[in-house]
Amino acid sequence: MKNRTVVGIEFLHPCFQMNLLSYKLTTPSAVCVILYAFLTLLSLVTVCGNLLVIISISYFKQLHTPTNTLIQSLAVADLLVGALVFPISLSFSLSSCFYEDNMFCKIRDGFNILFCTCSILHMCCISVDRYYAVCQPLTYKSKFSLHVVNIMIAISWGVSVLTAIGVIISRLNIEECQDMCSIDVMTNIVGPLISFYLPVVILLCIYLKIFVVAQRQARSIQTRTNSGPTFSKMERKATKTLAIVLGAFLFCWAPFFLSFTFAPFTNSFVMVSVIESSSWFALINSTLNPFIYAYFYKWFRSAFKMIVSGKIFFAKKESPQTPDPIIPALQRPLTG
Repeated sequence: MKNRTVVGIEFLHPCFQMNLLSYKLTTPSAVCVILYAFLTLLSLVTVCGNLLVIISISYFKQLHTPTNTLIQSLAVADLLVGALVFPISLSFSLSSCFYEDNMFCKIRDGFNILFCTCSILHMCCISVDRYYAVCQPLTYKSKFSLHVVNIMIAISWGVSVLTAIGVIISRLNIEECQDMCSIDVMTNIVGPLISFYLPVVILLCIYLKIFVVAQRQARSIQTRTNSGPTFSKMERKATKTLAIVLGAFLFCWAPFFLSFTFAPFTNSFVMVSVIESSSWFALINSTLNPFIYAYFYKWFRSAFKMIVSGKIFFAKKESPQTPDPIIPALQRPLTG
């Protein structure tokens, strides 16, 4: 990037000296070193956590179900976020790429959009799977075969690739920026619409329906069997699970997409720091997904213990324990 002399407001950043139209590296502060060490640790946790999910589903035959195939593909996307997006984002930060959109920044954004969009779309597919499992249990197995799940996975990856290509193509001729790079209609409007806003509407509608149906089923069973305390506990567990799934997703992704969408409509360059901070919160969702979608289930926890302890080398390829009889809101079809 050519040298620019700009007199303007400087903004606090632990690793850069920034003003309105430029940035430069500074001597790493203690805060900068701690921040990068923490983000590196998150990258390792993301890779290891999702790798455990992939190995567990691949190895244990009783985990070979259509739903778990979706979770495994989600884990692949999240693993690539940890293995590629985290390190590239550490090397070429979002702040620096706002001022010079070079080839490495384009590569960074391409991987970021591809794998993060793919992760979000997989969560939508899982919500659709849960919807049919709860609301149409009699036709679930016929509608959600492995073939159907593979088509959903292919569509998720295909849409993600096309979205990433579209955003990158729209910025191919951008090298130096008058104001900020990454500010255009495709990047700030169309991309977030496909990658976040539409999936959010889908997730909210489907999980709201699942919540209503699950509560109705629990009350119906409670009335017929007169087992109030047991099903009241199961109902709370299902509600808690849905709250965790939606809460973690919205907590991680909403700040980034909201700030990124409104960036073109504001003259406040404080948005640069806000967007970079929120982008790391968004990536943390890939760290949390293994805990939400896999660690929550006892079968997976037992499988992880066998893998970490090395017992996997001496055990048969079968599930380590029998599934618990729980409310079907999220878990029943996971174990076939």
